[in-house]
Amino acid sequence: MKSRLLLVGIFAVMPIFAHAAPQDTVAPGAVVVSGQVPDEGSRAAILGKMRELYGAANIVDRLEVGGVVPPPNWTEYMTKLLTENLKNIRGGQMQVNGTRVSLKGRVENEALRQQVVSQVATALNPTYTVDNALVVNGGQKVLDQTLSNRVVEFESGSANLTPGGIAILKEMLAAMKQIGNPKVQIIGHTDSSGDRTANVVLSLARANAVRAYLVEHGIPAGNLSALGSGSDRPVSTNDTPEGRAKNRRIEFRLVGG
Repeated sequence: MKSRLLLVGIFAVMPIFAHAAPQDTVAPGAVVVSGQVPDEGSRAAILGKMRELYGAANIVDRLEVGGVVPPPNWTEYMTKLLTENLKNIRGGQMQVNGTRVSLKGRVENEALRQQVVSQVATALNPTYTVDNALVVNGGQKVLDQTLSNRVVEFESGSANLTPGGIAILKEMLAAMKQIGNPKVQIIGHTDSSGDRTANVVLSLARANAVRAYLVEHGIPAGNLSALGSGSDRPVSTNDTPEGRAKNRRIEFRLVGG
């Protein structure tokens, strides 16, 4: 089992830890609890709940006491967050900064993703904001199966999507939402016809057109990046019309997935 990381009670302007430092040795399956809490009572309550959930031997205590002023009833809300549902997250992080809670990591399916986030939101009062960055395992497979070796089509020599290209993007849009709006790199490719530099420019313009469409239809802009590879990464021969058609494509690559 991979190490799991939960960040709890970070109130400083800059988070203390985003991950275990490279020189640190954290045992597989360990849960690192780090950050600043207002007092010893909060520290004891949080660590007690974490040890109950994951086992005392699996908790790495890096909490610091003092230097922060919590919102009202903060410790009560934090212990309400620490439920069995969190154990469904792999490679996870829970970061609390004042009244903002963010969740990251992987879950097995969409139902679990919604269940975990719903539980967190229900445990808090309306002054808290929950940022949901959980993604479903196997997200790249979902994207690949949805695209299914099809080509997102554009008008000849341009970055204007055709109706057929838009139809595929509607399916990709649903797939991205299904796996939790993960970070995705959109890579444009061309065949080898024409000037290489012009092909790189065109491939990037097409990747940006796809990105713009997805953002317009609900995917967070910060989750999508665009790259133009021109003709440098063919998947078929450029010696036949069929091969060149396969090389003129858009690739969707899950970042870190």
